[in-house]
Amino acid sequence: MKGTFMLGMLVAMLLGLTGCYTNPETGRQSVILISPAQESEMGASAFAELRTKEKVSHDPEMNARVRRVGERIAVAVGDQLPSAKWEFVVFDAPKTINAFALPGGKVGVYTGLLTLATTDDELAIVMGHEIGHVTARHGAERMTQGLIAAGIGLALDAGTQGRKNHDLAMIGYGAVAGVGMLAFSRVDESEADLIGIRYAAKAGYNPMAAITFWQKMEKESKGGKLPEFLSTHPANETRIGQLQGWMPEVLPLYETAKQRYR
Repeated sequence: MKGTFMLGMLVAMLLGLTGCYTNPETGRQSVILISPAQESEMGASAFAELRTKEKVSHDPEMNARVRRVGERIAVAVGDQLPSAKWEFVVFDAPKTINAFALPGGKVGVYTGLLTLATTDDELAIVMGHEIGHVTARHGAERMTQGLIAAGIGLALDAGTQGRKNHDLAMIGYGAVAGVGMLAFSRVDESEADLIGIRYAAKAGYNPMAAITFWQKMEKESKGGKLPEFLSTHPANETRIGQLQGWMPEVLPLYETAKQRYR
């Protein structure tokens, strides 16, 4: 009983110290026990390890395309990730239709996705969506939920818990295709969809590409082969309907931005 009381006190103290995080794009508030600096450190560490374990593509056209799109979206993100040290890496996995982003501006795209997302507009939708999860701090929110469920069993420091913190980042943002991935909630997915098309539009990419891309993903799934991306990013009529409903808001952003990128 005493242990339960002390645990409750510890959780209450941590919640009081951290307060609520407000999503800059949607205004939704969430409780997060992890500081942005800790989150970025974990993201950078996880990304560095991924680069040693996964096969990195050296295809010049694919890399140039991902950097081109990514750098424009980074400009659209602006000060929402003030300490970001952007890296855009293509991983050589032709059968993997997937992408991810980690805190600190670390973005990975698999070659299988580049084959499906045939235009820069479609690629921008996907990259914007994944970066939207980061700016909304969805992974940190999930990590916090895990910490609370475990009774704050992990100390967020660079000491003996370093390995566990690293794994939290990998799981929190689904950084390993097919391994330890947890599905984002429907609220998270909707927020990332909205944030992603805003970023794409502000970067001068046509947000209508979100419709064509998710329709492609639907066809892939109906063909009997579920893309890795759909294992955690469900595409359905509701999602496409939401995207269509947001177009009147984001299309003017695109019309303004595209003048700068002609």
